Amino acid sequence: MPGMGGSPISLTNPLVNSIFRHNAFETSVSWIIGIALLLLVVASLLRRVNTFNLSTSGLSEPRGRTYLRIGFGVIWLVDGVLQFQASMPLGLANNVVAPLAGGTPAWLHAIMFDGIGIWNNHPIALAVGTAWIQVGIGVLLIISNATVGRIAAAVSVGWAAMIWLVGNGAGGIFQSSNSILFGWPGAALLYIVAGIWLALPLRTFTERFSRYTLRGLSVLLAIGAVLQFLPSRDFWKGGNANALTVMAKNMTATPQPHPLAWIVTRFGDVAGTLGGGINIIVILWLLICAGGLWFASEHGLRWPTRTFVIGCLIVWVVVQDVPFWGGLATDVNSMLPLAVLAWCASPARASVAPLRRHLPVEMRSSSGAVLASFASAMVLFAAVSMGWATVASAESTLYLAQNGPAAAVNTVAPSFTLTDQHDVTYSLDEHSGRYTLLTFLDPECWTDCPLLAAQLKQVRSELSPSAKIDIVAVAADPYHEKLADLNHFITLHSLSGVKNFYFVTGKLATVQKVWHSFGIGVSMTPTAKMSIHSDYVFIINPRGRLKWIVPDEPLANWAGQHSAESELLTLLHESGVH
Repeated sequence: MPGMGGSPISLTNPLVNSIFRHNAFETSVSWIIGIALLLLVVASLLRRVNTFNLSTSGLSEPRGRTYLRIGFGVIWLVDGVLQFQASMPLGLANNVVAPLAGGTPAWLHAIMFDGIGIWNNHPIALAVGTAWIQVGIGVLLIISNATVGRIAAAVSVGWAAMIWLVGNGAGGIFQSSNSILFGWPGAALLYIVAGIWLALPLRTFTERFSRYTLRGLSVLLAIGAVLQFLPSRDFWKGGNANALTVMAKNMTATPQPHPLAWIVTRFGDVAGTLGGGINIIVILWLLICAGGLWFASEHGLRWPTRTFVIGCLIVWVVVQDVPFWGGLATDVNSMLPLAVLAWCASPARASVAPLRRHLPVEMRSSSGAVLASFASAMVLFAAVSMGWATVASAESTLYLAQNGPAAAVNTVAPSFTLTDQHDVTYSLDEHSGRYTLLTFLDPECWTDCPLLAAQLKQVRSELSPSAKIDIVAVAADPYHEKLADLNHFITLHSLSGVKNFYFVTGKLATVQKVWHSFGIGVSMTPTAKMSIHSDYVFIINPRGRLKWIVPDEPLANWAGQHSAESELLTLLHESGVH
């Protein structure tokens, strides 16, 4: 495996995808069924099955609340289904979250990259948990009109807040290019607002929802109009420099239905041709809707919400591109939740009688209780599994995606005698009784070799000081094999404190024999800055037998530097090294 310039990870790596599907649809479903049956037994013992969804407050639920609950329940359900896409384990952190960290304050940037690191250490468990918790929240909101629904709404507030801050970079509110057309202030923030209203007591919702929501939206639209007016947003420019034209090109680069791509592209072209003409229309729409929504609840105005909802749906299609495509879509973007929130808060629904129930009482209660048990099981399973994963050992998912599985072998390790960094002779066969991690490093390398060395350093730190293990690196550079080169690398990367670490070298002919005996290809020209060589770690047991060959193409990003660390620790632990 080349040590330099390897190909990037495929987000749909077949091996990782197979593990993800197995965990999501076999292991997880088994747990969910078991938990759901237990919850049903408890509900039956408490005699709650036949009274579910039949409380006085639930049956008198205002129609606006019913629509809000079902509307955001469906949105949560869609978001959860999107999380089952094959690209999520490997792609969400580095391809979705990381780009959103640009332009954020240092404190938020640090939080986001801590989150990226946690995700990359446990991508399968967290991807599975994220999918099921959102499906569970969605189902609970749809079917539960009273206490259970309020609890689900409260859970959705906490989950959406975490997504908004860590996953969405606070909805882009700190970015200089933010625009209400492009998703500001974040779909998850709207989920928080809806969840808070649904978690509040019914009386509070009835008295305050319409007025407070419409006025809140009015303020939001007014701020959005101001942002839209700023020249720095590039909405006033013509041609390909227009922000809408640029966005259209970016959105339609994602694989999607051709008719939709055609609509978005044509709109982008029109925006570029008219320059600021489209922006004037957008600003007028925002200001008119802002003024109308402010007074809508007091005067029973219906046109502001209708105008706003229609505009939201248009923007959702022609600007936000109905964002379900590309394999990494995580939500429905902001315009659809805005439309649902405004439509439910309209005075046209504030004074309407509760929605008529057409199903028989027995079916509403018993079937609702069964569905609620399974949805609650999804949420409970997801919360526990994600919490457990974050304190458990890191997964080897990124390692598998980058390198494939380690190869088990059972052969005598080729022996050699070279000189270590202290100018002391080192012989592999003289260290019997100890495990050896053997790799090959170029002392002049500044890309993969420092990452590989960092992984081995981390592995040693995870083992007890008394662990019988050596870490040996053979110089893999035909032009920089002197002791001074080795010690410079050790100093530069703080390896001097690693117990029983040997960086060995020797005459070029001797070192080349070691490369060849372990199948390591090394390529370098006299004018090159560093060599191109194979990245492997060999595990040799105390009897001098080669047991495992671990390929390792280290990931050159903060969250993935230790791509083989967990794999090496697992193999060592299985061999009794702790």
